[in-house]
Amino acid sequence: MSTSVTALTLDGLDQLPAHTRRCVFWELDPAVAADSHGLCDPVFEKEAWLSTVMLEWGSCGQVAHVEGSRPSDRNIAGCALYSPPSAVPRASLFPTSPVSPDAVLLTTLQAEFPYEEADVAHRLIQAVVADLVRRGVRAIEAFGIRNGPASSSVADRGFGSSMRLMERIAAPLRDPAAATRCTPETCMIDADFLEDVGFEVVAQHHRFPRLRLELNTDHLWKEDVERALDQLLAAASMTPPARVGVF
Repeated sequence: MSTSVTALTLDGLDQLPAHTRRCVFWELDPAVAADSHGLCDPVFEKEAWLSTVMLEWGSCGQVAHVEGSRPSDRNIAGCALYSPPSAVPRASLFPTSPVSPDAVLLTTLQAEFPYEEADVAHRLIQAVVADLVRRGVRAIEAFGIRNGPASSSVADRGFGSSMRLMERIAAPLRDPAAATRCTPETCMIDADFLEDVGFEVVAQHHRFPRLRLELNTDHLWKEDVERALDQLLAAASMTPPARVGVF
């Protein structure tokens, strides 16, 4: 089983996970949603938002697929969405707003059941970083969510916090009714997980801290080096050992 991550395109909106495709937690102004009395079509609203951002700004998402033992086995494993904060109505409503003017806002990080343990979230973050570094973006920021007291160290958070994140964002698929609900718990990224992958808190809050990841060419350089090493290792594993002559 291998994981691949590709940029979201206008032709690939149907590749988004079920919950993300319907979720307008970030994209629709809460006041507008309340005035509509539930009459708006969330799928249409999400597609309209994505189309507008991609046409005006460029790709704003990464989609992960997991390929099985057969070529036809290619399943959606998760996605990440990001955009200029000015395109996100809810970005101005948090107690830790506003997002820094030099940053792009990461709004969605979704890992699908049963791929929570397949390192999908980390692969998606790497793809987002690589895309934004190439586009000259200085930083990524995100509003995290905490469901309990902040951990005292990264070691204490570690694998457990990542699993809590995966369990929560996979819940909509386990519970079909939850797929239609957009709440902070189902639509926001775990703050501990963001810290684990390198984000730092720049605006403290017991519930909704704002975190930031500085971007520079080192991120891209490290990714290129890691990719080259993987290719070398793969090539070495396919090269048969030279025969030793007998004299």
